[in-house]
Amino acid sequence: MKKSNFVALILGTVGIVFFALGMCMALVEEWGMFQKGIIAGVVGLIILLITVIVWRRMEGKSPIRLNAKTVGSVLAGVLGALLLGVGMCLCMVFDKMIPGVVVGLAGILALLMLIPMTKGIHD
Repeated sequence: MKKSNFVALILGTVGIVFFALGMCMALVEEWGMFQKGIIAGVVGLIILLITVIVWRRMEGKSPIRLNAKTVGSVLAGVLGALLLGVGMCLCMVFDKMIPGVVVGLAGILALLMLIPMTKGIHD
């Protein structure tokens, strides 16, 4: 394993743990830790952003440039993840199976569209 991948693995794991724990702290009302959970979640997101920057620098890649394709890809990913999550909530929380499956499939299709959007279609 390359050093850059190992560093990204460690930083990514720490960032995801902070983010996930922060979201649990914020969303589980019984814990009563909403503000602390938001802080922990933001710390996790900052660590994940640092992970991307450090990994790209260690790999010798140029920084990510914001252009229409990058912004569109991020928006498509966020939209797809939100649709998938809403579909799961409709199925599991609100007991609306058919609408939940339809919305979840729309989210999966949006996420699948990221592949040709970012990599393109080649022969």
